[in-house]
Amino acid sequence: MNGGTLRPEYAGHGNDYAYSVKSALFGVTVGDALGVPVEFESRDDISHQPVAGMTGFGTYDLPPGTWSDDSSLTFCLAEALTQGFDVNAIGRSFVRWYHEGLWTAHGEVFDVGNTTRTAIERLARGMQADRAGSDDEASNGNGSLMRILPLLFYMYDRPVNERFELTRQVSSVTHGHIRSVISCFYYLEFARQILEGRDKSEIYRDLQKVVSGHLSALLIDPPEIVVFDRLLKHDISRLPEEEIHSSGYVIHTLEAAVWCLLTTGSYREAVLRAVNLGGDTDTTAAVTGGLAGLLYGYDGIPAEWITQIARKDDIANLAGRLALSLQPA
Repeated sequence: MNGGTLRPEYAGHGNDYAYSVKSALFGVTVGDALGVPVEFESRDDISHQPVAGMTGFGTYDLPPGTWSDDSSLTFCLAEALTQGFDVNAIGRSFVRWYHEGLWTAHGEVFDVGNTTRTAIERLARGMQADRAGSDDEASNGNGSLMRILPLLFYMYDRPVNERFELTRQVSSVTHGHIRSVISCFYYLEFARQILEGRDKSEIYRDLQKVVSGHLSALLIDPPEIVVFDRLLKHDISRLPEEEIHSSGYVIHTLEAAVWCLLTTGSYREAVLRAVNLGGDTDTTAAVTGGLAGLLYGYDGIPAEWITQIARKDDIANLAGRLALSLQPA
């Protein structure tokens, strides 16, 4: 990693690039696995017995440490990127996940969003990958946001215009509407500044200028920027929990993840806050966990949670391979 300053949390790790990739992948996966057992439970129901650690069974009757499509598609993207950037290769990896169980926790797919499924069916029929995702306004679930994080490591040092275009292509494999693309772009820009060693509140304030300015320069339809006002014009950290939504809508997920990160002080606190919002618990926690993993580092993720993660050695191996393939000379 060429630019920026090494995060203090990474001190003592000789290869900070490899450590950051590992922190990101496990950050996503642990958050995902924490949320799987209570997915679709309401905030009120969870409040009677809040999630405090890694549990199992519940919604899908699966053992503790089981991760869902959020992590599976994150790993498929990471795996494809080990061979360089090819959006069609990314699409093929998603097809293999859905039809062959590639990068599943226990060999089978048990959760997939409708928009993602539709896109994969198009991919399987041979559609160009960056055109497979639906681009209508109703197709703005969080299915591209939840798996976008590995792209950060491919495009870290590239100019902002190129970062946006790469984000558009990778989001559009399943979610092609500009709202989903912008959500992914904001998320990756937040993650990028975390890697530069900046304070999370400083990042939040800076992105209000940087992202707004870039979107305006791209001449994006103004109403599609207005829907991001709670992030781009206000201080979302000041909002009470009852004003933070945790549905599968991409903006709700992005807002919730940023809110959870800004209002807590550790990986543990951030992802548990995300899970206990209820609703789309696995994805809210996975997206939160990606940022929190980068912010606090792999060592900041509770070890007792990591030890329970399905295929943890395979995930660590993937992180190492991705880092090796993308690390600048």
